[in-house]
Order: sequence, then structure tokens, then C-alpha cells
Amino acid sequence: MRYKNAIIWLTGIISALCLFFLSFTWKAGAVREDATKYATVAGKYDPARRIHYIDSLWKQPVYLGFTLQEVTTYALHKGLDLEGGLHAVLEVSPVEILRALSGKSNDVNFEKALAEASKAQATSTKPFNELFFEAFAKIAPNQKLATIFANSTNVGKLNFSSSDSQVKKVINDEIDGAVDRVYKTIQTRIDKLGVANPNIQRLPGTNRIQVELPGVDNPDRARKLLSAASKLEFIEVAEISEWGQGLNSLGDYLAAEEKAKKNGTIATDKADSTKAGGLAGQLSGAAKTAKTDSAKKDTTAGSALTKLFLPLDNQGRTWGVYRKDTARVNELFRRPEVKVMFPSNLSFYWNAIGIPAVNGDEIIQFEALKKVPGQKATLDGDVITDAGQDYDQNGRPEVTMAMNGVGARIWKNMTAANVGKRIAIVLDDYIYSAPNINGEIAGGRSSISGSFTVEQAKDLANVIKSGKLSAPTRIVEDAFVGPSLGQEAINQGYLSMLLGLVLVVVFMIGYYGSPGWMANAALLFNVFFIAGVLVQIQAALTLPGIAGIVLTLGMAVDANVLINERIREELHAGKGLMESIKLGYEKALSAIIDGNVTTILIGIILIIFGSGSVKGFGVTLCIGLVTSVFTAVYVSHIMVDWMAKRAIAAGKEKEVTFETFISKDLFKNFNFDFIGKRKYSYIFSWALIAVGIIVLTIQGGFNLGLDFKGGRSYVVEIAKPIEAGTIKDALANSFEGSGVEVKTFNGPTKLKITTAYLVEDESAAANQKVRAAVENGLKKFADSKPVIVSESKVGATIADDILTQSFISILYALIAIFIYILLRFRKWQYSLGGIVALTHDVLVVLGMVGITRLFGFELEVDQVFIAAVLTVIGYSINDTVVVFDRIREEIGIDADLSNKELMIKTINQSINHTMSRTVMTATTVFLVVTVLLLFGGDILRGFSFAMFIGVVFGAYSSIFVAAPIVIDFGTGKKKTPAVEPTK
Repeated sequence: MRYKNAIIWLTGIISALCLFFLSFTWKAGAVREDATKYATVAGKYDPARRIHYIDSLWKQPVYLGFTLQEVTTYALHKGLDLEGGLHAVLEVSPVEILRALSGKSNDVNFEKALAEASKAQATSTKPFNELFFEAFAKIAPNQKLATIFANSTNVGKLNFSSSDSQVKKVINDEIDGAVDRVYKTIQTRIDKLGVANPNIQRLPGTNRIQVELPGVDNPDRARKLLSAASKLEFIEVAEISEWGQGLNSLGDYLAAEEKAKKNGTIATDKADSTKAGGLAGQLSGAAKTAKTDSAKKDTTAGSALTKLFLPLDNQGRTWGVYRKDTARVNELFRRPEVKVMFPSNLSFYWNAIGIPAVNGDEIIQFEALKKVPGQKATLDGDVITDAGQDYDQNGRPEVTMAMNGVGARIWKNMTAANVGKRIAIVLDDYIYSAPNINGEIAGGRSSISGSFTVEQAKDLANVIKSGKLSAPTRIVEDAFVGPSLGQEAINQGYLSMLLGLVLVVVFMIGYYGSPGWMANAALLFNVFFIAGVLVQIQAALTLPGIAGIVLTLGMAVDANVLINERIREELHAGKGLMESIKLGYEKALSAIIDGNVTTILIGIILIIFGSGSVKGFGVTLCIGLVTSVFTAVYVSHIMVDWMAKRAIAAGKEKEVTFETFISKDLFKNFNFDFIGKRKYSYIFSWALIAVGIIVLTIQGGFNLGLDFKGGRSYVVEIAKPIEAGTIKDALANSFEGSGVEVKTFNGPTKLKITTAYLVEDESAAANQKVRAAVENGLKKFADSKPVIVSESKVGATIADDILTQSFISILYALIAIFIYILLRFRKWQYSLGGIVALTHDVLVVLGMVGITRLFGFELEVDQVFIAAVLTVIGYSINDTVVVFDRIREEIGIDADLSNKELMIKTINQSINHTMSRTVMTATTVFLVVTVLLLFGGDILRGFSFAMFIGVVFGAYSSIFVAAPIVIDFGTGKKKTPAVEPTK
């Protein structure tokens, strides 16, 4: 085998990397277990203690010099369906941004264009701003956009002579900027939740932001934090002379507390602020005290203070705290006896950006600001009209900002009163900057300079600009998965994966004997590599992702089957063992590459157009297919060569046969006239499809899932089974005629309740109203102790988008495969045959949804189901390509397809030669899909069913549809073959 040593080295390196990165998963899991133990006191679990434990180690080295933050980043991430937590998609409302930019114009044409764009958005994938531009041009073709948007809000950017293209640019920039500001704001807010591994990303081409918060156990708090309006404030910074005496008192208080702990008593007296070691001594020796050993047995106020608080300059004017201690400081400042130590008109705020510390932790600076707790700031973000990054006269980055008339007057007074002092810029209670005031600023235009990088200046400008436009966000899709439901999904997924693996291993050994062991070893390498690569690219493992691994186990065998069947052919032809192995791998390679590339195309489409768990499935599928090719073609080749050489050296070459008593005579001399029976197959196929369409039409179409029709869904756990119909009747009057669906979910003690009640209202109040309606309806069943363990919401708009994207993804998949087959086989007839076969498979799968419903098997058509349909397309074309590849091998790539007699003979021969491979691959994939259908749970039932039908009819269509189409559309009536097939 060529490049044998290179492949061995590469396999070793990949294996070492996979082991290394997977070890982070083990360590992260160990820390989480320790955090849970720490949070469990006297049998009661306290989430705050768990967060505190993780925070205390977040910036500390915990494994091979890596901090807990880095360990968590490199660990295998679980999706919310496995971990539990909150998934939300937030949409920044472009309508409100346009209204704000227009100065809240009452122009009739403007209002009509907004209404028209909102209506068009329901059926269009274009951004809202483009739809608005189109609608305005249609409604008022002679009116310039500047008549609406050239106002005081956009001074300096637009005027009445601005062209439409200039106005559009400003609007597009403002909308993009608003989304970016919301994105950055949410990133900061999530820190407050203490989520170990959040996932926040902008969804390309939309005004939406996707947020996943694993482990969140208070979804209402998380939702409020995500959707709350930004609060920008300008607050005067208090000098140390105004609050330093409080630090002196606090030092004494901490010393007294420390002493009380040593003596086993509780400190109840207020600290005496006149004790030695107070602020004066602290200020004079701040730098030296900061460097002293914090473990030193010193009970003075100064040492007690600096065990927790860190002076950041030699004069003790600025102070900070290690990140791990911020929770303790927050609790300390909330104590009534500590509050009275500081002036009542001051509040403490943390800086948004930390300072790296020598010990690997992070220091967070805090400031005392002149604001009475709970009161409104003197100046807030409503007065901002513009902000941006610029350069000063020396070419250094700076930030400029402008205010309206009201803000300019207040700002003039504030700056005049604080010359030589600082004013903090505070967003959502975090300080982003505290510039020094050099002089009174009149007119409302200011510049902030300092040692900024361009990126830092842009970030600060975005912070300030967040007060300019009200860019309200609404949660258009949200799902909360409780921890118990997540654990159930994990158990189902792992059981499916284990059973699928066992079945494939047993089947391969039973069919191929000793070579089957080599294929299984390559299969185990494959699973190991998939897990390792998922960790290295920081992808999340979801339940559909586990399904993707299970499916990959079945499809990975396909390459081994192709190779082993080729080797068997060469052995039956009388060639030696080593030569047969060499030829088998060479001849199978093109079919393996073609089959996997077509399926990878499907995976890429799932990644591009899918979301959440569907995207995770696409990632896993692509990784699995790539690793499958490597392990089947190269790793298994090394092992098979090793096995063959050992047998030859021992004089047992004849014993290596690549078959067992089961497979020895199976499909031997198989010769069936498939093409001659194609008319019967056409009748059967299209009759089945017609029946499916008729049944679906009578039934009123598909039972669309929540992500396609919008609405809210709740999974309810009950102590004892209740008939779904009984609960449906009890809930019927709660939703004002909107209807409700109730069905069992993953067993008789769980129910899934779905309703379209208030589907158009995506406010938090509507969420509470619908949930309250569910809870009120369930009160009649209090003896069954119903508990809502999971809830989800999909807005009507996003549901339309998801449905549209799903059908577009299927269309793109068919186009991509048509082009690929055309490029590889150079005849449009092959492409047509493949596409007709795939269309046939999709229609059969969809039709069977309606047919099986007649027998009580109800399925929802959702994103996961569409992912399965796409996977069926990938699997089916894989089968078809193998047949086409054999045809090409028999007659050559440039052969004349018009010779009907030759083509019928060649295609029949090719199908018969590949029959063992078709049946073997179909059987292995069928086994693992059956496991998914039986043990994958309700979440994967639609996926498993589609694959179950797709595997059967995918193999069928490759033989009875794709190849016959090539005959019927590519041949003429020539009787004499020009070239005989080689076999």
C-alpha cells in the first residue's frame, strides 16, 4: 500500500489529538460534579453556590495549566436537548428603527410602505428594509426618501437633497449597527446569569440573534434579561475622599468578622472606623500592602481589607476585586450594616472590562458613582443623537458623540460642575468608560480620547449609540428544556448509539468473518474520530447529532461493503489475496468518493439552512462521512493488509475468503431482468405516490410541527397516566377558540400540549397568559401533580421563515446533486435519472406520513423531519451513484447511450453485480434506523420514520427508477451493440 507509513503517522497524530481534546471533557465534567456537591448543603441544592464555585475557578488553572474557562471551551458541548436550558431567537425590530430614524413621521406613504413591507415579510426571505424600500417606491414613485428621513435625528448624515441610495445606506447601516449593539449588550448581560458555556450568534442575513444558555434553571429571569431595553446613563464619579472613610470602616468590619470566626462567635457590632490600620495607613502603603501574603495571620483592618480588595494604584484611589470574589463583594455591599458605612447618595458599579492578573485570574475594577440607589440618573441615553469612532488631530482613535437640545443643556451643566473630574458612561449597570472632563462642553458635541485601539473606540461608540435608537427586541422563538427531560434524551440517544453499534458489529462479522473484524475496528476508530473532531471544532452534540452518529455507523459500513464486495469479486476471478485486496480498494474508491460527496452536499445544506439541533445533525453527518472515508479506505486497508500478510506467512492464505457460510452463495450468479420489469415498477411507484397524495388531501395536509406553524408548546410531567383526550377537553375553554393539541410524549407520564393561542403576540405578557391558561386547565388534575418541565415558543413570522427555508433546502439539494452527477458522469440522462429517483423517494416518504396516519401512527412534520428527508436524498443518491459508477466502468464514460440493446444489457448486468452491496448497505442502515425508531424517543420519531421508509425506497429507486430513466430518456432503437460490456 502506498503512503502506508504516512497514514500510520497521521492516524496516530489524529488519535493523540482526539484523546487530548476529549480529556478536557472529562475534566470539565469532574469540575461540574464538584460544583454540584459544593452546592448541595444538608440535602438541599443551591444554584447560587454552584455558580459561585465555578466563578471562583473560572480564571484559575485547573488542568495542564489551562484555566476552567479554557477547559470548558475545549470540552465537548452538549446541546440544550441534552443539557437542558434556554434557547431563544431574538429579533431586533426594524419597524421601530425606521420609525425612530424618520423622527416618528406621520407621512401617509411612509405608514403604507411599513404596512406593505410587514405583510410581504410573511412570505419573503428578503430583509425587512429591502421590502420597505420596494414598497415605498411602488406606493410613492415620485417621492424621495429624504422627505421622510432628512430630520434632526440624522443631522450631518442626510439632508433634503440626499439621494435615495444615500438614505438607504444610512438606514442599512443603522439597522446593522442596532443588531450589533444588541448582540454586544446581550453578551454582557449573560455574564449575570453565571452560564458556564453560553452560545450567542447573529443569524446571517437576518435581524436575529440566537442565544443558547445551557443549565439555566430560571427561564423567566433569563427571558427578561435578554429582552429588556438597554439602559444608558451618564453618572458623576465620586472621588476617593468622598467614600474612603467607608473603606476604613469596612476594613475594621472585615477584621472583626475574621476575628469572630476564629473565636467561633458572630460579629454583630459595627466596625469602629477609628481603629489603627484605617484608611490613612492603607493609602500610604497601598502598593506594599497589595503585595503582602494574603494568608498571613494579620487581623488589622488594612490586611483584612486587602485580602479581598486590591488597590490598583500607589495612592489607593482606584480599587478592584478578583473575579472569583465578585459574588462575595456583592453580598457584602448588600448588608445593611455595610451600606451605612458609605454616603447614601453613592452607588457602586463594576467595570465591564476586566484586567488580566498575574495569577491567571481577572481583576474587576469598581467605582463609586454619585447616584442614589433606585433613582434615575441626571442624564440618560435618550438624549444621544449620534456616536461614532473618529480620529483626533494626532491621528489617534477617539469617540465622538452628539446630543439633542435637552441633553446638550444638561451636559453643559454636568461638565461645568465636574472640570478635572470624571463622568462614567454606564450601560446596563456596567461602566464602559469614565473619561476625565477637561472643560465645560456646550452644544452637545463631545469627543472622548485616550489610549484606545480602533476596535475599542468602535465598541465604546456602540455602547453610547445604544441610547440613540430604541431598537426593541422580541423573542420570536424560545424553548426551555428542563434538566430531567435532557437526561431522558441523553439516555435514549446513548442507548440508540450503543445498540446500533452492536448490531452493525455483529452483522459485519456474520457476513464477512475475519475481515468483518477489520471493518469493525475501522468503525470504532470512526466513532472516536467523530467525537474528537466535534470537540476540536467546538461543535455542540445534540440528540439529532447522536442520531447522525448512529446513522453514520450504518452508512460508514457502506464503504467497507463496497471494498469487501470488490475483493470477493477479484478472489472469485482467481486472483491472489494481496492482488485482490489491492484491486478491491482501487476499484471501490471512485464509488466511495462519489457516494460520500453527494451526501456531504446534503450535510452542508443542512448546516447552511438548518438551525439549532438540525444544524448540529448536519455538522455531525459531514464529520462522520469524512472520517468514514478515511477510516474505511486507509485505516482499514492497513489492517486488512496486516491480516492478509499474517495469513500468507502462516500458509493460510486460502482461509481468508471475505465470506462466511451465510454470505458464501448469497447473490451468487444472481441474474434478474430489472430493466425488463421497469413498467411494473413505474406503475407501483406512482400508484403509491398517488394514494399518499390523495390521503393527505383528504386529511387536510400534514400535521405541522410547532416550528412550521408557530405557537407555544409545553411538556407536562404527571405522577400517574391521564388520557390525553381528557386533558384536551379540560383545556379547550382556556384558549378562546384557538384550539389545543394534547398527546403523550415519551411514555404515559408525559404529555405535550400545543396551542396557537396568541401566536401573533410575542410579548412576555402573552407568554405568561398562555402558560397561566395551561396551568389553570391542569388544576383539575391536581392529584396527578402536573409539572411543566419544558416549554417552547415559535412566532408566526419565524415559523414561516423556517418552513420556507426547509423547502428551499430540499430544492437546493436536488440542484446540487443534479450538477454533481452531470460533472462526474458527463451525461444529463444520469442526472435526470438520479433526480427523478430522489423526487420519487421524497414523495413516497411524504405520502407514507398520510398512509400510516390511517393506522393511528401520527407524526409531526418539523425541521428534524425535513432533515431526515434530506438525509434520505443523500442516502438514496449514494446507492444510485454506485450503480451508475458500475455502468460507467462497464461501458466507459464517453459511451454512446443511444444503443438501447447494449444499455439494457449493461445496466442489468451492473445492477446484478452491485446487488449484494445494495442489500448489505440497506440492511446495515435499516438496522440502525430501526433502533432509532424503537429507542430514540418521540423527539426523533419523525426523523426515524422518514429514514426507515427512505432506506427501503432509496434502495428500491436506485434499481427500479434511476437506472430505467437513463434507458427511457437516453437510448434510441439501435439493435447492434457497438461495444460489448467488459463483464
